[in-house]
Amino acid sequence: MTANGAADVFLLDGEPIPFAPGQTVMQAALAAGHYIPHLCFHHDFKPHGSCKVCTVRVDGATTASCTLPAQAGMSVECKADDLEENRRTLVQMLFVEGNHFCPSCEKSGNCLLQAVAYDLGVLDADLDYFFPSRPLDASHPDLLLDFNRCILCELCVRASAEVDGKHVFALSGRGIGKHLIVNAESGRLVDTTVAVTDKAVDVCPVGVIIRKRVGFAVPIGRRRFDARPVSAQALEDAPRRAPPEAAP
Repeated sequence: MTANGAADVFLLDGEPIPFAPGQTVMQAALAAGHYIPHLCFHHDFKPHGSCKVCTVRVDGATTASCTLPAQAGMSVECKADDLEENRRTLVQMLFVEGNHFCPSCEKSGNCLLQAVAYDLGVLDADLDYFFPSRPLDASHPDLLLDFNRCILCELCVRASAEVDGKHVFALSGRGIGKHLIVNAESGRLVDTTVAVTDKAVDVCPVGVIIRKRVGFAVPIGRRRFDARPVSAQALEDAPRRAPPEAAP
C-alpha cells in the first residue's frame, strides 16, 4: 500500500496491475484478470520457474513471471512478438522431446500442454521429433505411469514431497536426458506408498499419471478446455484478493 492507502501497482503491457506484498507478477496478473501463459505454475505451490513459458521482459531483461516479485512502478512486457514466438518454440520443443499423441490420449481436452499450444496458435511442432524410448509403468493396481508425456514441470515431485509427505517422484539426469523416476529400489510405482487420493496423482498437467479403469469418463467435446480456452480457465481458477476493509 502507498502512504495514502492506494494499492501498489505495476504496468503489464501498459495496463496497471494492483498487487499485494509478496505476490509475484504472475500471481498479481492472474488475480487482476490478465492471463500470462504458463505450464509449471500452480497456485498451491511455491513458484518454480522451470518451464519458462511465462517469461516476460522488464527493463530489457527476460525472466520468469511466476518467480518475479511484483514491485511498484515496474513496467513488464508480456505480449511482445518476440516473447510470444519464444513461447511457441518452447511448447513446440516439449512436443518433440516427448511422445504426445493427442488424438489417442485420454487427457485430451484436459491437458494443459495441449491447451496452451492451441492458445498460442501452435498447430504443428515444425521440428524433428525425438521419439524417445520411454516404457510405461503399469505395475500399480490403480495407477498407470506414461513417461512419454512428461514435460518436467516437477508438479508431481513437489506435490508428493510438500503435500503428501512421501517423495514418490523425482527427476533424474541432466539436459535432454533428464527424466521422471519413481523413488523405489525397483523403479516401479507399485513398490511405493503412492495412493490414488494423493495430491501428486491429481496435479499432473498432462497425461503422465492416469487412474486405471476410468479413462474417457468425460466424452471428448465436454472436457475442461473443449468449450473454453486455457486463458479463460486460468483466470477463473486464479485466487482473488479480498476487498480491503473499510476504515472505521
